[in-house]
This record gives sequence, structure tokens and C-alpha cells, in this order.
Amino acid sequence: MGLSILAGRDRLGLGNGMDLRLLSALEVLQARREAAGLAEEDRERALCSNACLLARALEHTEDHSPVFPDGGAVLAGLTVGEISALAARWSQFNWQENPGLDLPREELDNVKKNSVTARESGCAGGC
Repeated sequence: MGLSILAGRDRLGLGNGMDLRLLSALEVLQARREAAGLAEEDRERALCSNACLLARALEHTEDHSPVFPDGGAVLAGLTVGEISALAARWSQFNWQENPGLDLPREELDNVKKNSVTARESGCAGGC
């Protein structure tokens, strides 16, 4: 994902050669869909969702390649506690760096002003 128009930074270094990165909305939806395929019971959904999210968000610092190919590999390679702790850390990072629409009015106006591109008219000056 490229930098979000609202996010301050898009990566959080973990200090162990790995980073957590912010995900696009599409990547989050893909993680949820993958998790739905892994979870056999409703009580498994949260763990599977966190594993699939981490499969997309956890990358090697040096080359930004994924640490795990998919959520199943995360479930096989990490403990429940590790998955929970990393998912919580990602959630906190996402909340801090991607504030959403609850910005103060002045900051939100500044973001809008800096993200809008000029519209092109299809009238070629005749409108």
C-alpha cells in the first residue's frame, strides 16, 4: 500500500528484522475473506482473522517481503499469544497513524485541501 493520505507513517519496525505495515482497505477485506475460509467455527474467526491480517502486514524490514505466505502459515508458525500480541500491536499502530475522520476540523480541512486534485472539464472551454 502506498502512504495513506491521512496516515503519518506506513511501517512500524519491530526491532527484530520485521515490520508491521498498514494495510489498504482491499487487503483487510481479503484477510477477512481468507479467514472465513479457515475458520470452521465462529469461535475460531477472531484467531483466523488476526492470522490472515498478520500474513499481509508482517514483512521483512530489509526487502519488505512477507514473512508468511498466508494466514494458514501464520497459524502454523506462531503461537496464539504471539498472534494476539502482534495483532494488538498492529491495531494500535493503525489507530495511531491512520486517524480517520475524527480529526479536528482544522486538520481535516488541511488533509482535504492537500489531497484534492483539480478536475478536468470535458467541455473544452465551451461550457
